[in-house]
Amino acid sequence: MTEQELSRIHLFRGLDPHKRNLITRLATRTAFEAGDLIFSQGQPATHLYLLLRGKVTIRFKPDDGEPITVTVLEAGGVFGWSAALGRGRYTSGAICQEPSETLVISGAALRHLCQVDPETGVLILERLAEVIAERLQATHAQVLAMLHQGMQQEPRS
Repeated sequence: MTEQELSRIHLFRGLDPHKRNLITRLATRTAFEAGDLIFSQGQPATHLYLLLRGKVTIRFKPDDGEPITVTVLEAGGVFGWSAALGRGRYTSGAICQEPSETLVISGAALRHLCQVDPETGVLILERLAEVIAERLQATHAQVLAMLHQGMQQEPRS
C-alpha cells in the first residue's frame, strides 16, 4: 500500500505525507471474495477497514427483528470503526457483495498513534465523526420508512 493510495481515502485526506506514511505502515491489504463475512455483529472489535475496491454491506440485527441493511459501501468507504473508537464489540456485521480489497488497521495501533500524535488523532476523530453521523442519518431515515410501512399494513387476524 502506498501513501498516495491512503490520500484518496477521505478519512486520511489532508494529512501531511509523513503522517500518512505512519498510518501506511499500520495497514495490511486483505482480499475478500463475494459472500465472505468480514466480521459479525457482537464479535470483538479489533480492526478498522478501509475499502479500496468492491462492495461491502453493513447489516444490523436488532434483538427482536430481522437484519437491517444499514448501508452498502463502495471504494473509499470506512467500516469497523468500533475498533478505532475502542469499543469492545462490533455493533453491526460486514459482508462482501463482490470481490473486495481492504486496508486493515489495528484499532489499538491507530489509537496509540493518535495518543502520541494528538494533532493527527483529532483530525482522524473528526473524520470518523463525519462518517458515523452520515451513517446514522441514513439509518434513521431507513428505520422511519420501515415503521411507516409497518403502520400502513393491515393488522393480521
